[in-house]
Amino acid sequence: MGDIKYGFDPFYFEDSALLILGSFPSVKSRQTEFYYGNRQNRFWKTISEFFGEETPTALEDKKSLLKRRKIALWDIVTQCEIVGSQDSTIKNFHVADLCGLLQNLKIRLIIINGGKAYDIFLKNYCDIGVPYICLPSTSPANTHFDKEKWFDALRRVFERA
Repeated sequence: MGDIKYGFDPFYFEDSALLILGSFPSVKSRQTEFYYGNRQNRFWKTISEFFGEETPTALEDKKSLLKRRKIALWDIVTQCEIVGSQDSTIKNFHVADLCGLLQNLKIRLIIINGGKAYDIFLKNYCDIGVPYICLPSTSPANTHFDKEKWFDALRRVFERA
């Protein structure tokens, strides 16, 4: 049995309207101790561009963006065995308690960031009672990223200023 790696607690606020659900933190994210820590990941650039803001680099600026824009973050896998950052190697995993998180929030949409997260989500939460959509992963390893699909989904929750 390999080393068990642990993910992050959910990051949310009482007024969060959107939950973005990834698979499991990358090596870089685990090193920086927050979501989407790899500078090559398109996540922060995409979210900040949608809202017409500068891309945050400092941790407090990232958290501030999420708070202002009512975005919650979590991963579908809370602990697992994984090789590097490769989703395809995730095994012996524990699934996040989404029902527990959602019972006190008014999430209007769950965006699932990538195929592995979506596969695990569907096996555990396909009838969760909150609208959800799978979008192309923001990972730098994904050559099929489509920013416009992300913008379309974000428009479902937020009106652009």
